[in-house]
Amino acid sequence: MLRRPVAVVVAVVLLVEALGVAALNWFLGIVVDRQDMSLAGLDPDMMSTSSKVGGIVFGLYFAFCGLVALLVAVRDQPPAGLGRVLLVSAAVVHGLLGAAAWGLVGWPAFLSMVVALALIVLLLMTYDRKEGPAAGPGDTAGPKDQGPAPVNGPTAPTTG
Repeated sequence: MLRRPVAVVVAVVLLVEALGVAALNWFLGIVVDRQDMSLAGLDPDMMSTSSKVGGIVFGLYFAFCGLVALLVAVRDQPPAGLGRVLLVSAAVVHGLLGAAAWGLVGWPAFLSMVVALALIVLLLMTYDRKEGPAAGPGDTAGPKDQGPAPVNGPTAPTTG
C-alpha cells in the first residue's frame, strides 16, 4: 500500500520543516537584535523577541502536525478529530506560504511548498476512502450502483 510510506514521508517533511522554520526565525531575531534598528518606531527588542517566539510557535505547530502524520503511519488509521484538523490547516498554510513564496522568494521555494502541500493532501486522500465489505474472488469493482429506482407514475383507471 502507498498509505504508510506517504505518512512517513509527510512526518519527516513536517519535522524537518519545523526545525527549519524555528531556526530561521531564531536567526532573524538575532539579526534584528544585533542591528539595533527600529522599523516604523517599533522597539527592536520587541521585534527580536516576537521573531523568536513566532519561530518557536510555528516550529511546534509543524512538529505537532508531523507527530500526527507519524501516528497515522504507525497506527495505519486515518487521522481523526484534532489531528485531521491540524493536517488540513497545515495544507492550507502550505498553500498560502507557496503563494507568498512565489512572489517573494522565487519558484524553488514555491515548488517546495507545493510538494509539501501535495504530500499532505495525498495523506488525507489515501486515508479518506471507506473500505467496503470483502469482495469475492474476481470482483474488483465492488458493489455496483444500480441507479435510481424506477418511478411508477399514475396508473390509468381500468374499466371493467
